[in-house]
Amino acid sequence: MGALFSSIREEVASVLDRDPAAKSALEVVLCYPGLHAVWAYRLTHWLWNHHFRLLARWLSQVARLLTGIEIHPGAQIGRRLFIDHGMSVVIGETSIVGDDVTLYQGATLGGTGKEKLKRHPTIGNGVVIGAGAKVLGNIRVGDNSRVGAGSVVLRDVPDGSTVVGVPGHIILRHGKRVVITDPKQINDPLSEALVAVASQVKNLRERVQKLEGHKSMEPTEPDVRDELQEVIEIDYQI
Repeated sequence: MGALFSSIREEVASVLDRDPAAKSALEVVLCYPGLHAVWAYRLTHWLWNHHFRLLARWLSQVARLLTGIEIHPGAQIGRRLFIDHGMSVVIGETSIVGDDVTLYQGATLGGTGKEKLKRHPTIGNGVVIGAGAKVLGNIRVGDNSRVGAGSVVLRDVPDGSTVVGVPGHIILRHGKRVVITDPKQINDPLSEALVAVASQVKNLRERVQKLEGHKSMEPTEPDVRDELQEVIEIDYQI
């Protein structure tokens, strides 16, 4: 019983720490459906693991009706999950959610098929998933990553990344801008502009060398990616 109350205090303190709109612990306990949904999940998950699965599913649907948040009893959720506002949040059966994760309204941790095994995402520690974002399939979102509002993530996300777009693509990695040069990646307007500038720099260099009587650039000369590093000091990822 002591561990239960300790867990409740920890989760309330976590909400107070992360939501500037929260004015008191009593307000959090009484008025935060995201917290109520997590508490209901703790009960249904215990029932699920002790093979009271029909009861667990039924109670999870009652919690969904009361909070607008659907968390499957079979999901694995770490400590201090914060669901802000929460309406229409869905966490699928085989989802794994780490510690200190924040989900905003409309976020979905869903599947992409009818596989019987792991078919939902794994979310690392300290991840923030924006409003309306969809993280789908058996993929992993690395620790301390951020998923922008409305994004659709279908591939693994490395630690410390920021993902936006449909389908989602990485724009920041450990605080540094990511330039996309691989055509397999989704088009990114800024990346395309930078690559175009780098190509122009390369062409101008070749013309200057020809005017000065030098031979054409050998294959060992810098390519567009190297030129890009000269245009702007920025990290890129393939």
